[in-house]
Amino acid sequence: MPEAASATRATIGDSEFDRDTAVNRRAPGVYDIDLSAGWTIISAVNGGYLLAVLGRALADALPHADPFTISAHYLTASQPGPAVIRTDVVRTGRTLSTGQASLFQYDDEGKEVERIRVLASYGDLDSLPDDVRTTAEPPVIPPMDQCFGPQDGPAPVEGSSAITDRLMLKLDPSTLGWALGAPSGKGEMRSWFGLADGRDADPFSLLLAVDALPPTAFEIGIKGWVPTVELTVHIRCRPAPGPLRVSITTRNLAGGFLEEDAEVWDSEDRLVAQSRQLARVRLP
Repeated sequence: MPEAASATRATIGDSEFDRDTAVNRRAPGVYDIDLSAGWTIISAVNGGYLLAVLGRALADALPHADPFTISAHYLTASQPGPAVIRTDVVRTGRTLSTGQASLFQYDDEGKEVERIRVLASYGDLDSLPDDVRTTAEPPVIPPMDQCFGPQDGPAPVEGSSAITDRLMLKLDPSTLGWALGAPSGKGEMRSWFGLADGRDADPFSLLLAVDALPPTAFEIGIKGWVPTVELTVHIRCRPAPGPLRVSITTRNLAGGFLEEDAEVWDSEDRLVAQSRQLARVRLP
C-alpha cells in the first residue's frame, strides 16, 4: 500500500470506517448514530459515507446482508453529530429483500429534518453465479507511483476536506488538469482508491467509493461544491482484496445539473460496482 496507509493494516469489521458507520439499534427498525466529522467535505457529510451508514441499518433490518442496489435522494445537507435512522421492510423474498430508510437530524429550533431517503434491495452476493458476459473494460490508470494524491498538492482544496485524510487516493495525472489551473474540459476522473488504514473493500465501502473522488466538474472548469441530488449504486460482486480503481465520467451539464457515471474495479479486474448520480452545479 502507498504511504497513506498505516503500518498496521486494519481489517474489515475493525477499522475507522466500520466504527464511524456503525449504527445502534434503539428499537426494531430505529437506529441511532453520531455522524463523524471525519467524513466531511467543506462542512457537509460526504454522500457516500451517508449511504454506507444507511446501508448498514438496512442490513440489520432486512433478512439479507448484502446491498445489491440502493437509490438515495439527498434532501438536505447532513451535518456531523447525532442522527436517527428509521427503516421499513417493504418486501422479503427468497433471494431479494427490499426496504427503505430515512436519516433525520434536528435543526437549531429542535425540529426534526429529513436529510436523506433511500430505497434498496438486498441479497447474498456469495450466491451469485460466476457467469460473466460483458463488454466493459477496466480503466487504464498509470501505476500508483506515477499518480498523485491530496498530499502531493501544494495546499488542500479550498475549505475543509477531512475525508481525504481517511482515504487512499492516487489520481490519474491526465485527470488532474484542474489542480494545475488548466482543466482539460473533459468530464473525467480516474483514481486508485482505498481506505487510508489499509482495510480491504467490502460492499459497504463500495458505497463510499463511488462518491469519494473530486467532482468531474473540476475538469470541466467549474469550482466549488457539487452537491448530490440523487445517487443510485449497483453492487455487482464482493470485491477481492487490494486497491480498487474508480472511473467517473460526465457527458452532459445542462440547466445547472450534471450526471456522473462511476465504475469500480477490483484487483482481479472485475467490475464490482456501478453508479449514476445527478448533481447540482453552482455556475458563476
